Amino acid sequence: MNLNAISQNLVALAAVCLSALMLGLEISSIPTILPTLENILPADFKQLQWIMNAYTIAMTTCLMAMGALADRFGRKRIFMVGIVIFGIASLVCGLATSAPMLIGARFFQGISAAAMLACQVAILSHQFRDGRERGIAFGWWGIIFGIGLGFGPIVGGLIVALSNWQWVFLVHVVLAVITLLLVRIGVEESVDPNAGRVDLMGMGTLSISVFGLVYLITQGDSLSFENSTGIVIATVSALSFLLFIFIENRVVRPMFDFAAFRVRNFSGALLGSCGMNFSFWPFVIYLPIYFQAVLGYDSVTTGLILLAYTLPTLIIPPIAERLLLRFGPGSVIPLGLFTIGTGFFLMHFAATSDHASWMTMLPGSVLAGIGLGLTNTPVTNTATASLPVERAGMASGMDMSARMISLAINIALMGFILLWGIQQGLEQVIPGVQTQTLVESLAAGNLDAGEAIGISISVSRQALSQGFSWVMFYGAACSWGLSVFSLVVFGRRSVSVTG
Repeated sequence: MNLNAISQNLVALAAVCLSALMLGLEISSIPTILPTLENILPADFKQLQWIMNAYTIAMTTCLMAMGALADRFGRKRIFMVGIVIFGIASLVCGLATSAPMLIGARFFQGISAAAMLACQVAILSHQFRDGRERGIAFGWWGIIFGIGLGFGPIVGGLIVALSNWQWVFLVHVVLAVITLLLVRIGVEESVDPNAGRVDLMGMGTLSISVFGLVYLITQGDSLSFENSTGIVIATVSALSFLLFIFIENRVVRPMFDFAAFRVRNFSGALLGSCGMNFSFWPFVIYLPIYFQAVLGYDSVTTGLILLAYTLPTLIIPPIAERLLLRFGPGSVIPLGLFTIGTGFFLMHFAATSDHASWMTMLPGSVLAGIGLGLTNTPVTNTATASLPVERAGMASGMDMSARMISLAINIALMGFILLWGIQQGLEQVIPGVQTQTLVESLAAGNLDAGEAIGISISVSRQALSQGFSWVMFYGAACSWGLSVFSLVVFGRRSVSVTG
């Protein structure tokens, strides 16, 4: 490889990493400003959930479609379109004057983020063909993505403290312009020569099924199956998913190729993708509420404390890549998931103790972050390297869709478990209490909400703490369970796919 090619690849890597930084910041900086949005917009607990979930659902429903579009029309072209729309959507988010407006803009952010994310992996796979170079490139991608995720909470907290919440979104307008220039200079255009028609029916049926499921979970008690609306949504969602499976097994070039699951490494990698998003990533949305409402820290201090949870994701990816080369994904990915689960169990233990503080939460937070670092980039590298290079867009789309589907579902599930845990905590003190609005207010961190009906702040804090302890236990159980499942799927003969 000559010097010009090396320089071009470095510029391409910089473009991919900067776009990953934007995506990381946009995920992890938002939770720290949710209490501010609750008061300023204003927004209730369900709207706060949708401010996060509009982004993740849009990414979920569009990722595989964007991978297919990138394969068909060019990864560079779709990447650039995604960057432009992301910048415009971020501008609208920053100018939003109501919760519904912000939720709508977040949906378009998610669509463009899906294009960026699907193309990031495909571009790295195309421009870094050598196993070692690709491992280094994915390592840097993981580090920069981790920087965005790791420092997002403190960035969000500092922006709110020093300026206003709008700049949490507006900063991406500037970053999008810089990223676009780097893409034009460094990224090579690439397509799948065998790509055919875009799988529109597959995109539509998957979108409907995922949206319906997440909507049902998020609505919770207010949309029970005794309600005809809930029955209709559940039925349409289930039928759409069955139709999606039928379509993907019939079309010539499916965007979600079920035949890929016959490859053990690919199937095991997707279990790793799901495992991270049954625990670590959805909880980063709720953890700031725990530190602020239960433990009483301000937004800046909360952001600093959250570094213990997210900072290991910056340090561990290069180590994880070396372990992947030496021991293979069948060892590294299950180990990472098991480590995440152990971290969550330690956090659960700390949250249920009599003297919970940032110090008691520290060991579990660090261990969960280490587990995420061991899992994140090996999952992506393994998934894309397990299938032919011309199907990199489809492989990355399936990988990222597994992440985002499980993330969207578990943001809603963790919210449901949190509400249920708070309700149980209140009933232990005040039997028969059935105030759904109060429970939702406490889940959003408003401990003063119970005073109007004679519930003290200390009781509210105890109920909120119990809700969080159940969420932490759920994260531990899911991570351990998927760790064992992935170990079985990989099998004894799983070997490295990067060298």
